[in-house]
Amino acid sequence: MLKKTLLAAVAVIGVIILYFIAWPVPIDPIVWKAPPNPGFTGSFKANEDLKDLEIFKIAGNHGPEDVALDAQGRIYAPTHDGNIVRLEPDGSNPQNWVNTKGRPLGIDFDQQGNLIVADAIRGLLSISPDKSITELSTSAGGVPIGFADDVDVAADGKIYFSDASTKFWPKVVGDTYKASRLDVIEHGGNGRLLVYDPVAKTTTVLLGGLNFANGVAVSHDQTYVLVNETGSYRVTRYWIAGDKKGTSDIFLDALPGLNDNISTGLDGRFWIALMSIRVDILDRLSDKPFLRKVILRIPDFLAPQAIPYGHVIAVNTQGEILMSLQDPSGAYPFTTSAVEAEDYLYVGSLVAPVLGRIHKSKIGLQ
Repeated sequence: MLKKTLLAAVAVIGVIILYFIAWPVPIDPIVWKAPPNPGFTGSFKANEDLKDLEIFKIAGNHGPEDVALDAQGRIYAPTHDGNIVRLEPDGSNPQNWVNTKGRPLGIDFDQQGNLIVADAIRGLLSISPDKSITELSTSAGGVPIGFADDVDVAADGKIYFSDASTKFWPKVVGDTYKASRLDVIEHGGNGRLLVYDPVAKTTTVLLGGLNFANGVAVSHDQTYVLVNETGSYRVTRYWIAGDKKGTSDIFLDALPGLNDNISTGLDGRFWIALMSIRVDILDRLSDKPFLRKVILRIPDFLAPQAIPYGHVIAVNTQGEILMSLQDPSGAYPFTTSAVEAEDYLYVGSLVAPVLGRIHKSKIGLQ
């Protein structure tokens, strides 16, 4: 009896080992070397400057990924269930303005007052003031846009946006978080920076090989576009004018967290939201693709996950850190965007049931 029990135990252990070694997973991890983590030192020294956010309800929705303000100062936020919520300038009267029937992420207004939307399910959309929805782009370079993520409209009307991953699509995987997690762990360079020309009605691939292409921001002087590579903790710059037109370089590297959206602020500032602090085990396994596969075989409740920590930073046009606003408590979790207006800094979240903002006087900007 004891022998049979031992044999059964050995068999079970063998099955478990085989599962962790060979069970199929959807990623094919690439060997890379994570950059040094600066942690909360130097320019990123820990503080609580983001903890006093003013909070607004968003009509029963959650996950206000991004923020945009119209010509009347009304506030718009895309949410998890497809609703784009509109609030009055003072944050009152939240209403479900329109539902895209997808997952709207990045938003920005064009010069005609249309709300341009990067929808993770439907692609690039335009929503007119009368709420009519038009699909502008669903493919680029012969490849479907499976994860439109963020968008910024240039002064000439061209629309720059990201396709976070051509391999892991939210509509296939289940949601944006699961798809992003797979892409970041694989580190396969599946992301793209795209541009849509509203006159020619064409979409062009500007950059490929990006590691989870996320936030997009056109520079103040309209000479380059910044795109966050969340999977590499860096910001890449693509030149759209001048002697360097058509080339790219690294604008900012070795961030202390997973950089989500980026926006063009005032007075030469760019704002970057860090959705989570770095997950140490993923950095340590960056050059060990087999063990990164093993991570996906671990039950979700035991596997490494994003860590809630409120954090947004401001940088200048040289990529130097100007401000680092933090809330270590993570009370407003998974910060995904920081959008600067005349008086306020608006802060978005991946999962929060509310929208946040802070008066700029509280962070030393007025």
